[in-house]
Amino acid sequence: MLRNLLILAIVAAFAGIVSAQKGIDTQTEKIKQDTNKQTSRPTDARRSIDWGKDKTKVRDALPNPYKFTARRDALVEMISQALQEKNILIDEAASRLKDGFVITQPFVFAKGPVTTQSELLRYGLVDYADTAWSRGQYTLTIEIQPVDAVHNNVSVIAKIEGRSGTGLTSEWRTVASSGLAEDEFLAKLVELVTGKSPDDQTPTDHR
Repeated sequence: MLRNLLILAIVAAFAGIVSAQKGIDTQTEKIKQDTNKQTSRPTDARRSIDWGKDKTKVRDALPNPYKFTARRDALVEMISQALQEKNILIDEAASRLKDGFVITQPFVFAKGPVTTQSELLRYGLVDYADTAWSRGQYTLTIEIQPVDAVHNNVSVIAKIEGRSGTGLTSEWRTVASSGLAEDEFLAKLVELVTGKSPDDQTPTDHR
């Protein structure tokens, strides 16, 4: 009798273990199903992110000459102010301010071989094989050209120069302008005359 009771107890215990294992399997299967449902959509890592196209846009160069709706005397004052804000001095002896003709003193935009090399490539079109540039400068010639009673064109010409040498001798060499110096000045002048900077306006889409 005792033996039979012992056998029944063992059978009952074994059945409980099996049942518990089935419960675990059922729960595990449910977890797997729920996980599959959650991962059926693309993950954040795989989901495409739209950062926008052509975020880095560069505006077109301003027209040169640039047409302003302003009197010549007012433009002369604005030109002087723009040069002053850019720390560029006017060559008083060579300029004729009353006639709307302004020539600046050379403005040094780069010093040192490393800085000059990169900046000279921005402001000028360098064709020289010599890369021992130690300084870069430009001189602006600004002229106001009347259109009618209320409109005037302002033209800007930049003379770009780089100082090069081998260490024993050095000289200033003129290189063709890339147009950057002229455009930077015109942008400042437009901002002063109109109150709006061209660099703050929506760039042209070049696509």
